[in-house]
Order: sequence, then C-alpha cells, then structure tokens
Amino acid sequence: MHLVIAFASALSDEVSQVLPTLELPHLARVLERCTPTARDEESPLTLSPPHERALAQAWGWHGADGLWPFAAHAARADGIDVDARPWGLVTPSHWLVGRDHVTLVDPEALALDADESRALFDALRDLFEGDGYACAWGAPLRWYVSHAALDGLACASLDRVVGRHVGPWLEQRARGDARTARVRRLQSEVQLALHAHPVNDAREERGALVVNSFWLSGCGMPQAATEDVTLDARLRAPALRGDIGAWSAAWQALDADAIATWLAAADAGAEAALTLCGERAALRLEPRPRSWWQRWRAPRPRPPHTWLGEL
Repeated sequence: MHLVIAFASALSDEVSQVLPTLELPHLARVLERCTPTARDEESPLTLSPPHERALAQAWGWHGADGLWPFAAHAARADGIDVDARPWGLVTPSHWLVGRDHVTLVDPEALALDADESRALFDALRDLFEGDGYACAWGAPLRWYVSHAALDGLACASLDRVVGRHVGPWLEQRARGDARTARVRRLQSEVQLALHAHPVNDAREERGALVVNSFWLSGCGMPQAATEDVTLDARLRAPALRGDIGAWSAAWQALDADAIATWLAAADAGAEAALTLCGERAALRLEPRPRSWWQRWRAPRPRPPHTWLGEL
C-alpha cells in the first residue's frame, strides 16, 4: 500500500505562511510513527516534478529527467494498444499570450467535453499523421501520438508548465535536438488550424477558453508498473492556480480521509509507504516498530509544517 501525495507543498510565500496554520492531525501521527526511508531532492526546474519521479521509482522504471513514459502508461489505462512503440501525450491547451510571455493555462479550466475534443482531434489528425505520427484519442484532455522519434525525447511535465511562461520549458527540452524543432513546427501548424475552427468559434461566443495549442509530454517506450501505487492529486489544481484557501481546505480533507485510511491500514500491520511530494523534493515514509525504550528516548516530534516546508 503506497500512497503518493502530489503538491503536498509549494515554493511560494503564501504557502510558507499558511503551512503552520494547517490542522493535519493524522499526518502528525504518521510523522510520529514512521521513519523517512528515502528523500529525492532536485532543482524545482527539473522537467519531471517529484511526484512523477516518485511514481517512476516505485514502478521500477528506468529513465531520466523528462524521460518517464507516462504517456504509454496512461494510454494503456485508456484501453489503447501501446504495443512496443514509443508514445507521447498530447494535451489540448490554451496558451495565454501576454506582452512579454506566453502562459499555459491549466487544461482542466477548458472544461472540454468529449464531442468538442473529438472534433478538434479529428481536425488535427492529418497534421500529425502527415508527419508520420500514429494518433489515438483517449479522453477529452488525453490525446496520444506514437513515433520512433519520441523515444528519448525529453519533455517538461505538464505539471511543471501550467501557470508559467512556456518559453523556458520549451527551450529546456532536448536542446540541440532536431526533434524539438519538429514539435515546435507542429505546434505552429496546429495553432493555425485551430484559429478558425467551429468548436473554438462556438466556445468564444459563449465566453469559454479556446483550444489554441497543445503540450507534449511523457514520451517514451512502454514500461510495466511493478508496484501498486495510489496517486492522490487533489492538491494539484488549487496549487497550480495559486488558490491557497482551496489548497488548505483540500489538504485538511485529504488528512481526514486518505491519510486517516492509510494510517489505519499501517496500524493494522499492512505493508505501507507514504510519499509526500512538493516542487523540489519527495520524502518517503514507512512504519518502523519501536520499543518502549526507543519511544521514550525519541526526541520531541516535529510538527507537519516543518516537514512540508522542506519539500
């Protein structure tokens, strides 16, 4: 039983200020009873965020930064025959163009329904297939492409880019690799094709965000997942949009259900691991039985906010 919590903390002044006020009694008990068994810390500018690295490690995947095959994993879960081919996840997106930069809006904010998504996917399919990609539709926000060139193509995770200027993340992707230029060209062609699409016209008329580009991520060959891991991502959306009130409320709800359930299972003797992930680090915790003497001599437990502040 391995629970991974994404966006358990974030690198912002607002989060630093609210962390000490969070009431997380079940997490406090976990931190008292468990021992850190692994810590993965990297720059917050890595292409893969800590929760993706934690999942890849738990599943026994081989790869590197920006090269974990989440596209093939999600495609298989969507019922697509991934075979032994490299896949990439194409996420329909809205790029907000400002004076000095272009920001990728959280695709969830599109509220794209299946009919709209399929119409846009079908309209763009010829562009991708004309460039040698095989295409598959998985869900409104999950389109997939397969091509030999996607094997070893490093891409920034969508969770790194949402709410941020896309430029630096595009530049980080496989610098000097001709495949990067190929993706940029496709993005330009897609933007032109979407400009006057009837779906976007209708969305614009009703004041909804239009789909004007895509983000490519999770590229690589399929790999098997060797451990049963549960990712709890309910903190993701409020963290990415900077809604600290909603993030705090979601954390307290998570503590009351998912953490409480995990703690009960661990107390009952189940094999259990809990991984807390922020923007730069992931901390894995596991129950460790202690004698009364060890408990008596143990230092006073640190409050949860001090642990979370280090993620």
